Amino acid sequence: MNMEALNPLELPDLGTVRVYIEAYKRSKVMRRIFPVVDTELFEETVSTAYKQSLSSLTYGQASARVCVMAFLTFVSRLPPVNEIVGEFPIAPIDHNMLATRVMFLMPQVLQETASLDSVQAMTMLTLFELSSGNMRALNYYAAVSARLIFMLGGNLNSDQTFIKDPRGRQKQEQLRNLFWICYTIDKDLALRTGQPPTITDENCDLTLPAGYLDRAFLDIEDDDAPFHGPVFPFDLRLSMIKARAHRELYSVSSFQKSDAELLKSIRELDDGLEEWRLSVPPKWRPTMSFSSETSDTNMSMHSVMLRLNYHLCMTIIHQASGRCKAWVQGQSGMMDGVSSSMALSVEASRSSLCYLEAAEHVVVDGVFWTLIFYPMSALLTIFCSILQNPLDPHSREDLERLNVATVMIDRIFSRKLPESEVEHFKLVADFILELKRLAECAIDKAWAEQRAGQ
Repeated sequence: MNMEALNPLELPDLGTVRVYIEAYKRSKVMRRIFPVVDTELFEETVSTAYKQSLSSLTYGQASARVCVMAFLTFVSRLPPVNEIVGEFPIAPIDHNMLATRVMFLMPQVLQETASLDSVQAMTMLTLFELSSGNMRALNYYAAVSARLIFMLGGNLNSDQTFIKDPRGRQKQEQLRNLFWICYTIDKDLALRTGQPPTITDENCDLTLPAGYLDRAFLDIEDDDAPFHGPVFPFDLRLSMIKARAHRELYSVSSFQKSDAELLKSIRELDDGLEEWRLSVPPKWRPTMSFSSETSDTNMSMHSVMLRLNYHLCMTIIHQASGRCKAWVQGQSGMMDGVSSSMALSVEASRSSLCYLEAAEHVVVDGVFWTLIFYPMSALLTIFCSILQNPLDPHSREDLERLNVATVMIDRIFSRKLPESEVEHFKLVADFILELKRLAECAIDKAWAEQRAGQ
């Protein structure tokens, strides 16, 4: 990239922007999952960004320009949007160039008053970095997004009946949409990185959006169905369970809990997760376990995300039982309860891999960084289980799962993988092969020692 030729104030061609706005409007699926802009309000943003001189900035214009560039950067990575854009004769978007321009303008944005444009920009950049696998930048953008939302009161569910101005109500509703996007990502990010969440439940009104439960399990992936409102990247109630799991099982204070307190938290979280599962309509409801013998006639990307997140929650809730002192010290009494909890964690991980393998035909291209965390988390849980119990009858089966997972992940994620991500994918594949090798060594060593001792 020629940095000298890079003009951070230069905006993309307005015609190209219009094409992507139209494509985003037409893709009801993406608007349901990623309500990153209100297309009507966004017209004002575009107007502000492109007015006056493009070689200088007036106050408030930096946020508008970054918002436009962030919009293009993110939505141009969405396959359904790109399918529609393909109908128009426009040049492809250079994500890296746009992202670099955004970085140059960031100091100006942060010096302006917090606005809907700045929140939208930061939220879209957060999503872009998530889809790009850039966890460092993702952390930064997610934190800034959260602070801007707090500044504007998006963490509160304001009674919109008191907002007389229709435009004001529209902006408040969009601000809450951005809050929920950031909330779900924040909870997922905390579990992925082990770092504390930026958005704490205690400081938020978590009243679900009006009509959310009625539309959350409609046919989300039907572009011909009427648009009833957003459903967001993750189930909001499941994100709340993730938040609670992190707070009660993985926060600094949770490490001070006694065995009894820890197991009590695990039981309560498990009850909450089961309550959520039973509230899901039968058509979409995840089964507690999934194997190659299980069938699901309703497979889709929506069901994949729902299942993977459910099994992830089951895993993270129950694997915390491994911290019990009774388990570590091999004491009797609590051992049975802890063992069954650990077994549930491993079974949930097996189910994740089995479902992903069964549903690989519905997994869309370009979701490597979005999905890879789930099978990797499952593989590590299974790997640790093998190391802990190499003589267990299931260990050989789990070893074969590691082998199958290597092939499955290659089939799913190597399809149309951008050249820039091939090296990352190779590292993942090599890591899984190393897990398999170490697990096999552990099993062989344990059996050899047992035979030698007989």
